[in-house]
Amino acid sequence: MRNQTVTFPIFVTERLPIMRRDVFQAIADPTRREIIQLIARKPLPLNSIAENFEVSRPAISKHIKILTECGIVTIHTRGRERYCEARLQQLSEVSRWVDHFRAYWNQKLDALGEFLESSGPTPPARRNPKPSSKTRKK
Repeated sequence: MRNQTVTFPIFVTERLPIMRRDVFQAIADPTRREIIQLIARKPLPLNSIAENFEVSRPAISKHIKILTECGIVTIHTRGRERYCEARLQQLSEVSRWVDHFRAYWNQKLDALGEFLESSGPTPPARRNPKPSSKTRKK
């Protein structure tokens, strides 16, 4: 039997849905985390958000776009201003993930504590042990 390469033509007949970004992507960048903190208190216009950073307005707009794609920010138009509002319930996925590892490490640390308590008292460590006669220079 010989190795053969077979190719099949692929025709896309319908548009694929846009992949939604992961909430972890939203919090991966320190600028985005700071934006979330700013608008968590109250909705702010895009220009007001941009004034808090030393990066360009287009850079902030890109961060806002990512936060919107993650579902953490919604944008509403009020008059001529576009306001960004935080949807913090989207961060519950992060909370669940952290809780899983918190439980894991609490269990491990509790087991370590029990082990240390059951092994009995340990003699106090000597702070500055004197060099032995073998290691002393003459």
